[in-house]
Amino acid sequence: MIRTMITATNTLTNLQQKMDVTSNNLANSNTHGYKAQVTTFEELLYQQFNNDVLDKTARETPVGIRYGVGAGIAQLQLVTKQGNLQTTNRPLDFAFTTENQYFNVLMDDADGEYNTVYTRQGDFYLSPTGDNEVRLVNTDGYPVANAQGEPIVLPEGAENFRMLDGGILSVQYPAQADGTIPTIEVQIGVTQVYKPQLLEHISATYFDVPTNFDELGYNEEDVLMQLEGQARGAIALQNNALEASNVDMSKEMTDLIATQRAYQFNSRAVTIADQMLGLINSARS
Repeated sequence: MIRTMITATNTLTNLQQKMDVTSNNLANSNTHGYKAQVTTFEELLYQQFNNDVLDKTARETPVGIRYGVGAGIAQLQLVTKQGNLQTTNRPLDFAFTTENQYFNVLMDDADGEYNTVYTRQGDFYLSPTGDNEVRLVNTDGYPVANAQGEPIVLPEGAENFRMLDGGILSVQYPAQADGTIPTIEVQIGVTQVYKPQLLEHISATYFDVPTNFDELGYNEEDVLMQLEGQARGAIALQNNALEASNVDMSKEMTDLIATQRAYQFNSRAVTIADQMLGLINSARS
């Protein structure tokens, strides 16, 4: 009975983690640039009992009994497929039209230093700095990085924004007396990720890269590459649009119901095992 309870509780813990992942997917179904995550299960260690060696019946399955200790999460996988594009007609909204390309965003850490993280969420804003300049930030207020990994700072008064080929942000200002239109062009920092499953999910739409490449058996250039120079020609961005979440609501609801049923089944197994132990103790007394 004790083993039955251990087996069920092991599975319960992992089922709870799966429900947390599914719930997070559902909660971010309307978050632009969000990528869904899926969990896969595997059998945990089991013990082999060869208690039927005298049975000469021909079988296709191995002889004996395998007594397992439950199921566990084998992998938490990122779904990288392209989300639907939603037209917003807002000049500072940009959406990738190809998979595995990410904006570079500067997120401050506990020490007040900037760390480059990656996101597909492309709704940007202008934040005044107090020196007749504005900083390009995302919806959470984090600075957007340029190709050199530095915050993008622009003079105030910009009237028009447009993303050109190669991830170049064109910023236009009011026409001067001679009719010329001052224009500033900035290369947006964009990273191509070759192995998205190695990304570390920070929160919502933000990802970071691991620092232990040697332990993982990869070099940094095998995992991602900063698109610079001629490589910037591969950048695919659309103006006045945002990428919707790629969460499949019907699939997530189905997975949530199935996981809840499995959780109830294992909870019932713990209850029955506890009742049987109670009967044994009462019989002994």
